[in-house]
Amino acid sequence: MAATCYGHAVFFLLAQKHAGEVRAAAVPAVVTTGRNPAVIAADRATTVARLARVTERRCAEPCPSLRIERATLGARLDAIDVEATEAKRQEAAQDRADAERAAAVADPVTETLTTFGIQSRRVDLLAGLAFAAVLEAVACFCWVLALRPVESSKPNTGAAVTPVMNIQSPVVTEYRGYVPDASGPLPPPPQPVAAVTADHGDDVTRVMAEIAAGRLRPTVSEIRQYLGCSQSRAAAVRKQIGDSAQPALNQ
Repeated sequence: MAATCYGHAVFFLLAQKHAGEVRAAAVPAVVTTGRNPAVIAADRATTVARLARVTERRCAEPCPSLRIERATLGARLDAIDVEATEAKRQEAAQDRADAERAAAVADPVTETLTTFGIQSRRVDLLAGLAFAAVLEAVACFCWVLALRPVESSKPNTGAAVTPVMNIQSPVVTEYRGYVPDASGPLPPPPQPVAAVTADHGDDVTRVMAEIAAGRLRPTVSEIRQYLGCSQSRAAAVRKQIGDSAQPALNQ
């Protein structure tokens, strides 16, 4: 796990470095033209020295050549000063571009954390290790979930038997049990449950007594709620109540 975390941390650091290089490439580059400021300063010093010598020179008669040389050196000195000013401006622009490029290379979140006195490289390393640990911990947790033992339930040795109804007879016989498989043990013989006809007769008597007392309405829903039976059984009871009440209405 430590080796994997180290590999992840290297990947995260390289990714941050690549992202910083992409951000730095977006900063416009400053192209400098002209001579080096050091060369300009040396040329200016030479021109000032020549102008000083010409200024101290004296002529008994008007010397046009001396005045021309003084004017030439003065103009050259002015040109050198302008060139030096332009070189300083370009140098300041280059410094600003370098600063912007350095700020773009650094991660924005890391730069925010450096205000607390933490070095940016240390913050990058700690962040990469933290991300790697989280990623590897999630992977280990998934492996734990995938490899944990599963409790096996007992296999079912038979299939449930549905109730069997004799269509010719009104008596419904219900059997409860399982049909054994070839490999399973033999279950006890099925025991028939009491016929439903008698139960229906008792239910009809009870329902009719409740209806006669006015405590129950002759509807399937209330009969089902009263008896606590299924919808089909309640419908059968309601039908028998109707059949029983029909002769009385005819009389």
